[in-house]
Amino acid sequence: MKKFLVMAGFAALLVACGGNNDKKAAGDDTSATTANSGAAAGSGDLSSNPDYQKGLELIAKNDCLTCHKVDEKVVGPAYADVAAKYENTPANVTLLAEKVVKGGQGVWGSVPMTAHPQLSQADAEQMVKYVLLLKKK
Repeated sequence: MKKFLVMAGFAALLVACGGNNDKKAAGDDTSATTANSGAAAGSGDLSSNPDYQKGLELIAKNDCLTCHKVDEKVVGPAYADVAAKYENTPANVTLLAEKVVKGGQGVWGSVPMTAHPQLSQADAEQMVKYVLLLKKK
């Protein structure tokens, strides 16, 4: 029975955090609204920053907001917590983008980050640049 519960829990986690959510109804853009609330997280007006805009767009198109929110830990860490932990450097952008694409575990607890192999490294880097711009100053 324990094995069944563990497998059922793991399957639920994969369903919740895996895949791309292209089944949005017309006009249903709640994920973009939720992600956009992060504009106030950093200092200054980020709305004109091209890295912010492109990253926000990519995050809204993918399943990121299933497990992450701007200022609130859900399954994974809040974007603001990631931005506080990692300096916005090219090396960190590459490192974090690889974790988005390949998945990872251990930095934020025992729940693994689901791999997103459908994302290109360049798109994952744009998403990470957006997240790192949310650092509170």
